[in-house]
Amino acid sequence: MAKKAQPQKPPVAQDIIDACLASAVAEGDIVNFRFLFLSYSPLRNDSSEEITADKYAYLRTADTSTQRYADALARASVGEVRQWVQKQLDKNGPAQLPADLLLLLGDNAVLLGKYTAAAQAYELLRIRRRMQEEFFVQADAALDRNEIAQAVRGYLIATGLAYDYAAFPEPLPTVPDFHNKALILHAEYPKSIEECVALQPEENHLRTALSYLLLSPEAAARLQTRSLETLRAFVLELVRQRDPEWDLFVKQYRQSCEVMRELGEHIDRNNLEAGSLADEAAEQQQTRHPEEISEALLGRKIEKGEWWQYMKELAYNHAPAVLFVSRQAISKDLEIVVPRHRSDSVWVRELGLY
Repeated sequence: MAKKAQPQKPPVAQDIIDACLASAVAEGDIVNFRFLFLSYSPLRNDSSEEITADKYAYLRTADTSTQRYADALARASVGEVRQWVQKQLDKNGPAQLPADLLLLLGDNAVLLGKYTAAAQAYELLRIRRRMQEEFFVQADAALDRNEIAQAVRGYLIATGLAYDYAAFPEPLPTVPDFHNKALILHAEYPKSIEECVALQPEENHLRTALSYLLLSPEAAARLQTRSLETLRAFVLELVRQRDPEWDLFVKQYRQSCEVMRELGEHIDRNNLEAGSLADEAAEQQQTRHPEEISEALLGRKIEKGEWWQYMKELAYNHAPAVLFVSRQAISKDLEIVVPRHRSDSVWVRELGLY
């Protein structure tokens, strides 16, 4: 018996194709954009997937009232672009993504702070390194004009476009990994004031902060010749842009300092040797525990949490926070994270930490 013929899928309407492309481009969504050209894309006439199905509604969720969407739709509706897109949708094999739309997607991703998406778009166009250097140049020019906020944003964009060519199974954008960088920063237990990150002289501390917050020693090196005042202003703004919730951490930090005082001044700011805080605190108030210091810093308790767990969580929630803390051994079996800062540091004061 002959097999029953399968009903042929009607061609996808051009306005739907345009809308799906415009939505991805306007939102700087490289994942959705690439998906639209895969072999099983619902936009392909030879695919069994229907673009009108509810599960694909997310492909057209962009705000159509924005100028970004209007520009993207206008670009997608150009005759030559439509022809190229349809050619790729009818093609057997990997599609060549339309360069005009890909470039606009990358630019929108930058505007929206989606730097890894922008990096992928620019990398596909083979212009990522050039774009990265251009953002650095513009940022340096802004810094020359003392436009600190614009300079910081330029550096964050440029470093956000970094690529990891050693990634497996294929090169990928470098993603922020402050939770791992924090552990590297505090890998060695400080045996002296000089070894404590938070107690470094201000200029050294600022340079450490630059390298850590920019996630790039090379980017930080571009700022090494700047004056101390410029560096301070830059890093202060960098902290705020890296962590929009910085004021929340300031409250937690001050609360943690208060907990330390309530437990007694048994951790001398200038003495990083392991102390007997646990025993002395227990004698003064049996219901209080040194771990409360780390809990106040993080804003919550990690059940049976080790110092490194608090450090990672702290870095994940407030990346700059780990620049103002230290490891502290309380006993042979207990180590915690405590607040640390220099009272003579101008930038620490301006950040509101004391």
